[in-house]
Amino acid sequence: MSYLGYPFSISETFQQRNTNTSIEGSWARTARIAELCRANGKEFVVYISMAFGNPYGDPWNAEVALHWVDRLVNELGVPIIALSDTVGVARPEDISSMFSALIPALPQVEFGAHLHCTPANWKAKTDAAWQAGCRRFDGAIKGYGGCPMAEDELVGNLQMELFVQELEEGGRTGLDLGTIAAAVETSVPFSLSSVSY
Repeated sequence: MSYLGYPFSISETFQQRNTNTSIEGSWARTARIAELCRANGKEFVVYISMAFGNPYGDPWNAEVALHWVDRLVNELGVPIIALSDTVGVARPEDISSMFSALIPALPQVEFGAHLHCTPANWKAKTDAAWQAGCRRFDGAIKGYGGCPMAEDELVGNLQMELFVQELEEGGRTGLDLGTIAAAVETSVPFSLSSVSY
C-alpha cells in the first residue's frame, strides 16, 4: 500500500515557515491532496506539526489540535493522523494528555506518533504515547533527520532500531530483525551541516 503524507501545522508561524502559506491556505492544499489520494488509491497521512508545542509562542493544546483534527477527519475524510513533536520539545505528560484527549474523541482514526527525540528521552516519549493508546510510530534508522524549517539546532527522529528492540522484548513484532540490523550496519553517517535545505 502506498502512503502520502502532508505536514499540517497547528502553529501559524511554522505553517508559514514550512510550507509558505497560512493554516487556512494549508487547509485548501490538504483538501486537494485528499481528493488526489482518493482518486489514485493512496492512503493519506496528515502530520499535525508542532502538536506538542512550538518555539514561537503560538497557542497549542488538545483543544486546538482537536479542532483541526476533527475537521480533517470529518470534512476531508483523512484516515490517519500523526501527532508530531516537530522540534523535540514534547514532555511525556504532553504526549500522554494529547493522545488521551484525541484517541477517545475520534476512535475511527488511526493515530500515530512522529517524535523527535534524543538518546536520553526517546523511551519516556514512546512509553507515554504507547500507554495513551498510540500504536503507530514513525522513526528513522539511527535517528537521522530533523526539521530544518523549525530551529537552528535539529533534534533527530526516533531511533527506530532502539524502539523495535524494546517492542521485541515485550513480545514478537513480526518484523525482520535481520533486515533492520543490516540497514543499521550499512547506513552511512553524514553531517547535517553539509546538507542544503
